[in-house]
Amino acid sequence: MVVRITIDRSKRCADEEDICHNRWHPDIKPAVEVEPGEIVEIETRDALDGQITDKPGVEDVANARLGVVHPLTGPIYVKGAKPGDLLVVEVLDIKPDTFGFSVAIPGFGFLRDLFEKPFKVRWKIEGGYATSEDLPKVRIPGDPFLGVMGVAPSRELMERITKREKELLEKGGFVLPPDPTDAVPAREPIASEGLRTIPPRENGGNLDVRHFSPGAKVYFPVFVEGALFSAGDAHFAQGDGEVCGTAIEMSATATLRFYVIKEGAKKYNIRFPIYKPSDSSIRRFTYSKHVAVTGVGVIDDKNASEDATFSARHALLNLIDLLEKAGYTREQAYILASVAADLRLSQLVDVPNFTVSAFLPLDIFTEVPELLKKLAE
Repeated sequence: MVVRITIDRSKRCADEEDICHNRWHPDIKPAVEVEPGEIVEIETRDALDGQITDKPGVEDVANARLGVVHPLTGPIYVKGAKPGDLLVVEVLDIKPDTFGFSVAIPGFGFLRDLFEKPFKVRWKIEGGYATSEDLPKVRIPGDPFLGVMGVAPSRELMERITKREKELLEKGGFVLPPDPTDAVPAREPIASEGLRTIPPRENGGNLDVRHFSPGAKVYFPVFVEGALFSAGDAHFAQGDGEVCGTAIEMSATATLRFYVIKEGAKKYNIRFPIYKPSDSSIRRFTYSKHVAVTGVGVIDDKNASEDATFSARHALLNLIDLLEKAGYTREQAYILASVAADLRLSQLVDVPNFTVSAFLPLDIFTEVPELLKKLAE
């Protein structure tokens, strides 16, 4: 037997509150109950809840309401799951929609200080690939996964998270605290207490691990009875880093199976999700050719000591510069890096400069730019 959760994509999450939510809270009622071992097929909305359209122009990006991020299908109550257990989520299949998008949103993304204007790439998803007239001569192979998968936090965990993130905000950190604006459910106290879904935490959430494609198994510590699992934010493809803030975003239909390891989290002291990567996601490392650039944490003669973030920024800027020389606009290069390039830590010991490499596969190009072709010879 397959349990199905079907949504109406002509509606928004708020219109289907019984099966959709965009905050983490232990008091959100389950949409369905399932037995361990049962297969569940769920339909999901895209990360921005249908606000981004396939029409030209960026008005939809500029006017997007970010309080709706992320609409999640669920929660799913898994019978027998109790605090201290491990919930095992086996990803069996993910069927993509035919439309996808990648956007740079002002104020968000790894280089948000440099990309201050909205930008959009509209993708046509067909035959296992994504193509776009907004990013010519590129064909991105799909390896779909769910960017957000997680379980409900306990009230005690929710309060601890709220406290530590408030302290981080007061120190100047980039934090999105609880906010009832556009919250689903809108009822109190959930709307004002619920955790935003942007960051990953102990309960999982917005992990954005591209290795969660079909064949993966993800293990979540359970904090409340039934685990209360939810998912959404499907991606057709993504580079390691998702640097512009979005991948190839889409709606999707995911097929999952759940198991429970009794007292697994308690016995093995697992406090954050762990996972078995999908075999299909490894294929990004078997492309025939790559060009890779390095970042060593020296930008415009400013040197940061033992700072992997600064080195990653350096590598990304160097890749964007290279793609500009190859004929793409700076905005197109930023999006391309987000959906296809992989940031990797190359070394963390050669003080003061760490090395981060940005790998760009050349197989994604239907016509490899001449500069990149020469570098790969």
